[in-house]
Amino acid sequence: MTYYSECIEKCVSLRNKKGVRILAIESSCDESAAAVVRDGRVIESSAVYSQIDLHALYGGVVPEIASRSHVQKVDLMVEKALEEAGCSLGDVDAVGVTYGPGLVGSLLTGVTCAKALAFAARKPLVKVNHIEGHICANYLTRPDLEPPFLCLVVSGGHSHILMVEDYGEYRLMGCTRDDAAGEAFDKAARVLGLPYPGGPRLDRLAEEGDPDFMKLPRPHTEGKYDFSFSGLKTAFINAAHNLAQKGITPDPKDMAASFRKAVVDFLTDRTMACAKDLGIRRLALAGGVSANSLLRREMAVLCKREGIELFLPRMELCGDNAAMIASAAYFRLMRGEIADLELNAVPSLRLV
Repeated sequence: MTYYSECIEKCVSLRNKKGVRILAIESSCDESAAAVVRDGRVIESSAVYSQIDLHALYGGVVPEIASRSHVQKVDLMVEKALEEAGCSLGDVDAVGVTYGPGLVGSLLTGVTCAKALAFAARKPLVKVNHIEGHICANYLTRPDLEPPFLCLVVSGGHSHILMVEDYGEYRLMGCTRDDAAGEAFDKAARVLGLPYPGGPRLDRLAEEGDPDFMKLPRPHTEGKYDFSFSGLKTAFINAAHNLAQKGITPDPKDMAASFRKAVVDFLTDRTMACAKDLGIRRLALAGGVSANSLLRREMAVLCKREGIELFLPRMELCGDNAAMIASAAYFRLMRGEIADLELNAVPSLRLV
């Protein structure tokens, strides 16, 4: 019996098993991570190695450096995750891995490692879309959450409003037409002279500033629920340059607060409009920008006003981690979706 046919049989038997353990690997960008999750909702271990210190010198992620670091760290993270979960590779039921989107070299490291582990242990291999992983972080925070619900996914490379119709089934309601919200935050932070990673630092700085200091435009998009951050980012850069040319040195806290408010207003306006039009009663946030303090506060206020239940991932699950990938892998496994050893990285992978 071939490896793949053997895994198909195992996949069928796992559908009726309680306590399905999945070991997952995440290496799409600059975090090397591994985790063991039970039944898609209970974290038994989660190990993450952050490369922030490696990339801080360059003001952003350097793909070659990221790839080399993953090669050095991913095996160590797998060992740590298994040790913390108190199990061996033979004890897990399947191996999940992020295969896109992301940096191709980083993705290939994780995919290669996962394929080797799955084949050696004769375990089913499950491929996971990184964006779906972020959505599934909410199942780990709130085990009672079940589809359908609306989800705003906001990160450094993605800004989507998705209708989660069922496990593994999504409908795109809106998305950015140019830059992502996280990318805009990082660019604004660079203008303010904040070190990498800029987005979280801008968020903390903005907490002490005046959000009404600077009036920034609210971009127009053809799609009712779409976003556009390129023009907003350019307006902020131009405003900063104009002030500098006039010899005015504004308080960076006020500039940070003004930019953050503009981005958050745009995200909340479009998301709540979509929720109201669809008659949604459950809304979730996902992705790195879901850790933004103003976004979390504003969404809480708006959802309470509209009678919508809001689901927020725990702070440690907002950024890239392997626990969310393991959760997503579990639901794919339950649908009978497993990969063969021809699995490759897909850096521009789409969810829908």
